[in-house]
Amino acid sequence: MLKKGILNPYMAKVLASTGHADMLVVTDAGLPIPQEIERVDLSILPNLPRFLDVLKAVLDEIVVEKIIMSEEIKEESPDMLKEILKLFPDDIEVEFMPHTNFKEKTKSARAAFRSGEFTHYANIILVAGVAY
Repeated sequence: MLKKGILNPYMAKVLASTGHADMLVVTDAGLPIPQEIERVDLSILPNLPRFLDVLKAVLDEIVVEKIIMSEEIKEESPDMLKEILKLFPDDIEVEFMPHTNFKEKTKSARAAFRSGEFTHYANIILVAGVAY
């Protein structure tokens, strides 16, 4: 039994097998997850677990070289955007795109981790980097 880190075996497996340039999605409770990608559904109740908690757990495990978010988060959930950006270095590459395009982009992801978050547009695509 693990005593720290990611305890969920499905989530740990996905993270351990992620390679450079693979994309991982951390989602709110409502984002449609494409059938063709691996899904780790962590949602239990509304806002449990929170998006930021899931994102922080993922960031503790992988290197990220780029993030992608929906353009709409800027207007609809600016406080969430501010909290997300605090988790990354100032020089991280950030791309915004219309939500329709964002949903299409998730089809190219390796996997998605669904939170129970009920905040609008609390979704992010993480592009994996390398640790060296």
